[in-house]
Amino acid sequence: MIGTRRVSRRRAVAALAVAPVALADLAALAAPRRTTFVLVHGAWHGGWCWKKLAPLLRAAGHDVYTPTLTGLGERSHLLTRDIGLDTHIADIAAVLEYEDLRDVVLVGHSYAGMVITGVADKAAARIGQLVYLDALLPENGKAVVDYGRKPPPGTEDSWHDPSPATPQQFGVTDEVDVAWMKARFSDMPRKSMLQPLQLTSDATRSVKATFILCTKGSFFEEAAERAKQRGYRYRELLSGGHDVMVSQPKALASVLLDLV
Repeated sequence: MIGTRRVSRRRAVAALAVAPVALADLAALAAPRRTTFVLVHGAWHGGWCWKKLAPLLRAAGHDVYTPTLTGLGERSHLLTRDIGLDTHIADIAAVLEYEDLRDVVLVGHSYAGMVITGVADKAAARIGQLVYLDALLPENGKAVVDYGRKPPPGTEDSWHDPSPATPQQFGVTDEVDVAWMKARFSDMPRKSMLQPLQLTSDATRSVKATFILCTKGSFFEEAAERAKQRGYRYRELLSGGHDVMVSQPKALASVLLDLV
């Protein structure tokens, strides 16, 4: 009897000693995995367009970067005729490298489908997932203009173009949002629309990818069909329009969080 009591006490003490560790392990398992999102804006936009979305992802416990491509947004003073698609690919690849980011969810909106594909070609080891948000899904050797997005008519000396669409045409209807966007649209370097994407490997095919379609009847719908054929995960968020991050940030945050 005495021996049994001693053994029971020893077991109880051992159990108490292990309990804090076990509870900590359970807490870690219950906590959501911290993810790093890098959100890349489309043509005529800037990092500013993620202003409503980024806080929602951060509130869910994730890290969020919203870089602006050279020549646009707050970097519009750097606009020159020499800025092309390769410049914008280098912009985002540098963010991944200098911030030492890994297992990144790299989101590309619209034109930025070209950009994130090029980044994946250069830095696939740093990317956990590509997300094409109503975006171009480029093939090697093709440029934006090969997918129906022709630059506005101009002279041979024209090297930068204003947005051909209004915020309303991008699906934004709130008057405050419309005024906010109009004040921030910036010209797009024409070279970025004309320069073909040059891939050097099959690395982009090895990265997990998702396509989110936001507009029917556009050339993004054709990209969505090719994404399905490649086996990408597919989502629709058609009620928000092309600029869903402005018109319906909560709905978009929900979709992105579900992906991770």
